Amino acid sequence: MADYKEDINHDTVTLYLDNDEEVVCDVIAIFPARDGEYIALEPQNAEDEMIYIYRFLETEDEESPKLENIEDEDEFNEVSEAFYEYMDENDYEDLDEEFPEEQ
Repeated sequence: MADYKEDINHDTVTLYLDNDEEVVCDVIAIFPARDGEYIALEPQNAEDEMIYIYRFLETEDEESPKLENIEDEDEFNEVSEAFYEYMDENDYEDLDEEFPEEQ
């Protein structure tokens, strides 16, 4: 699981991945899907155009929400589709990036 290390009021977040790699990402959107909220992040300075999607859970400490991996393939597919619909509804440019199979 990646840890969320910035407050959501920022345009970027830093993820600390399981392999101790730090990835600075731009926040693309926080959007509703299923029965909750999800966050879409795009790594800065990445060779491949990739979007990370995580479950977004607010905590009592509003400055440090929690991000959870989406491990269920059906959930991931449904959330990916909801992300594209959200982007279309909000007049964002088309995104052709491949979603990673695991985050």
